Formats: sequence, structure tokens, C-alpha cells
Amino acid sequence: MSTLTATYQLYGKPGSFEKKAEGIALGLTIGSWTNLPLLEQEQLKQHKGNVISIKECEENPHPLKSGLIKAEVSIAYPSANFSADLPAILTTVFGKLSLDGEVKLLDLNFSDELLKHFPGPRFGIEEIRHTLGVTGRPLLMSIFKGVIGRDLDYLSTQLRQQALGGVDLVKDDEILFDNPLTPFEKRITAGKEVLTQVYEESGHRTLYAVNLSGRTSELRGKARKARELGADALLFNVHAYGFDVMQELAEDDDIALPLMVHPAFSGAFTSSAFYGLATPLALGKLTRYAGADFSLFPSPYGSVALEKASALSLGEELTKKSSLKRSFPVPSAGIHPGLVPLLMADYGIDSVINAGGGIHGHPAGAIGGGQAFRQAIDAVLQGETLQNASKQHEQLQTALELWGSKN
Repeated sequence: MSTLTATYQLYGKPGSFEKKAEGIALGLTIGSWTNLPLLEQEQLKQHKGNVISIKECEENPHPLKSGLIKAEVSIAYPSANFSADLPAILTTVFGKLSLDGEVKLLDLNFSDELLKHFPGPRFGIEEIRHTLGVTGRPLLMSIFKGVIGRDLDYLSTQLRQQALGGVDLVKDDEILFDNPLTPFEKRITAGKEVLTQVYEESGHRTLYAVNLSGRTSELRGKARKARELGADALLFNVHAYGFDVMQELAEDDDIALPLMVHPAFSGAFTSSAFYGLATPLALGKLTRYAGADFSLFPSPYGSVALEKASALSLGEELTKKSSLKRSFPVPSAGIHPGLVPLLMADYGIDSVINAGGGIHGHPAGAIGGGQAFRQAIDAVLQGETLQNASKQHEQLQTALELWGSKN
């Protein structure tokens, strides 16, 4: 029988979790069991939730409530109970339960049969690399800075400088929505013109991810138009819209563009140690299942740091072996060239190094900032320290003097 197994974090007194777990398993499926006649029990057996495991962690007491400990509880839900879509799945395993005190959804394990309904990334790491012609190193990405209230010429100039610096990807700011100064369609056509010119001049290819925004009913049409206009990729605030909306975009053959998802709003339901969804599940596994080719998230050592074990687990969820294509992990926030050794040690070459201020804040501008990152990446690949490499590269040396380094 096809099932979905959910793992929860609960708090309670030692020995109390078996009853709690059974209550969840029944409450989210058939409602009761022992009081049912045998005939009804037989009829409803295939719909009953079943407790798979209970792991009490006595070494992890509740930090605020004396006498309570943490436990991890796994419950299997029959796939016959829900339609094969993420809204139905999340409502089943964590709908009303999310309102019932200190309960956190840590993970979801899909059966092979259920996973077939989630094709995942359309492109994934390998096809993105093929499009760019880049192998053997992390990709480098930058973002637009200070473009709110600016016109198309300003945005185009920024894009050109970033591309000339050697970045592989440039994304819109997640708060840059459709507006009279930089309309969605004109951003695409202007960006295409700039990046074509840079490619003809330098031979370096850069992709631009334009922010897809607006009412949900408008998204499909706007995304299809983006493809017609030659867009490279779409940035999408998935946690404001919902996973199923992104899955619809990812599976639409008339769109067929790489999807880069931003973590905006996810902190509302991932940040608590007691409630919500675990970050590796929300920003890792579920974004991959719903079709993200890239997933941005706070790095474990930047200006908006995510707890390191969680950040590493998130990266693993995006790249682990699966029937689905792999998604690029994009650790972000507070990234500068001096952090490149840490980024590559933690996330390997199949990742994206993403910087805003670390590129634009370079004294030599975005061109110098991009060059400094590329020099740092090359140094790590060659087994050289950044300090030694900086003796040969002025841009890297300037970056290290400004931000320091962590080899």
C-alpha cells in the first residue's frame, strides 16, 4: 500500500508519547478505532494512520518547561486518504495538527508510487550547467541592488557590469515587482539585449532570472509571455504563493523555463524551534519536489545566518540521489569572496555562490566584485589559499582587505 510517512517533533513527559502519537494518527485519518465494530475496522483499515516509531530524547529537555522532553514521532498515512498534490498532503499531515500546541513537522517521506506525481525540477543541475557551458566549479550569481524607483537604463547598466565581472546568473530583487519604470516584459527584452552584447564581446554567457509576480491567475500567462520574449529563467517567491502554484508553472510545457525560488516569507513558519516546518523540508525537499531548479536560503555564516546543521541538511535534500533531478543549493546573505573556501567545503561544486553587497560593494564596482569571486573560486579549485592567490589578483586582494577571509 502506498504511504506517506511524516516525522514530527513533540514535547511531553517521558512515557506519554505513545498515546499522543496514536491520537495524531487516528485524529488525522479515521478519527477513532477501538470503539468501531469489527466490520467497520476491517473496512477502514486501509485508511488508518499507523505509528511507525517513537524516539524519546531525554537528553533534550524543554528549554522553558520543566519535566518535558523532546521526542521524534513517525506516522504513516495511507495515500488512499488524499489526492496526490501538496495542498492535500500538507493538510492531511499537518493541517489542524499545526494548531495543536508545540508540534513541528520535521520531514516527509514519499513512497515511490506517490513520488511519481512530483516530477521535480525540469532542468536541474546538469541541464543548467549545459546551458551555461560551465562544469567543474560552483556557479556564481549576483543580484540587482537599489533598483527600486530606478529606470530601465539603470537596471541595464547594473546587469552589464555584473555580467562583465564573470557572474553566471543575475536575479531580480525579490521585491522588484511589475512597475511603470521597469515593467516585467521590458526587463526581459532589455536584459536579453545586454547579455547578448556581453556574450558577443567576451564569450561569457550570463542568465537573467526575472521576478514573476502578480495575482496567481495572471502567473501562467505572464510566464508564457516571458518565454516568448526569450527569458532565461524565472525568480519566484514560492512561499508567498504556495508549492502547488510553482508545480503548475514547472510542469507547463508552454513555459519550460528554469525556476529559481526565493525564501521570502518562509521564516514565518520555519524559524521557531517548536512550531511550523523544518527548514530542510520547506526550503529543500518540498521546493525540489515542486519543481525548483534553484533554491535560495540563508547561509550558515552570512548576515542572516541559518543554523549550520539545518543549512547543510537543506543542501543535501536538494542534491541527494533520487529519481528526481537535482536542484542547485544557493546559500545566500552576507556572502563575500573570503567565504568562498567555506562555501565550497560545505556545498561542493554543485552549488551557486550568491552575492549582492559582496559584488556591488567592491571598490572596483560590480566588475571587480565578480572578478574577485571568480579568482577565489579558482584558487580553491587549485588548492591555493586565498592569501596566496591575492598576491596575483588585485581584485581578490582588495576584497580580502575589505571583508577578510575564512580559509
